[in-house]
Amino acid sequence: MSHDPSLTSHYIGDEFYQALIDDFTDWQSDASEVSDPGLRESCRMALDKEARLLDEGRLDDWLALLAAECLYWVPATPGGGDPRREIAVSFDDRRRLEDRVFRLRNDYAWSQKPASRTARLVSNVAVFSTGDDDVFMTRSNFITTEFQDGDIRQYTGWAGHRLRWTGGAFEIVVKQVNLINCDRNLRNPSIVL
Repeated sequence: MSHDPSLTSHYIGDEFYQALIDDFTDWQSDASEVSDPGLRESCRMALDKEARLLDEGRLDDWLALLAAECLYWVPATPGGGDPRREIAVSFDDRRRLEDRVFRLRNDYAWSQKPASRTARLVSNVAVFSTGDDDVFMTRSNFITTEFQDGDIRQYTGWAGHRLRWTGGAFEIVVKQVNLINCDRNLRNPSIVL
């Protein structure tokens, strides 16, 4: 029987952390930026789809965009760094993301009563090669506006996605959300950023 990452997180270990640091260090170079308009458009469409699914509350469909062994990382320091040595707003593997979706749908999710309504804007998408013909890094700016129980909050920053072409579509291997105010009081975000 093959390993099911939704049951345990055996893939998170020293090798995973080192690969994560390597993948998210110095990847945004002019030399590695992709100029192929078709590839850039395909990556942009993948990011747009993710934003739409989250805005529509289609969390199971959002989970389906993620690789079996994935990571959702919101650093609490500008630019990320080493998650083994720095605190994070979120550092969720596949199992934790499935727990998060389950809790958000639970009747006892008090922080989502009433449920948030969101609108996400994604722009300035740039695509970078990685040396693997099926794996690309993207950088995009975002603004996420949340309306919940009469309160409006905005989250602004840039996201780094590690996308892998699999079975005719891109899957999200890592999503790093870099908030411009990551080192300030964020009031415990209860939505997927």
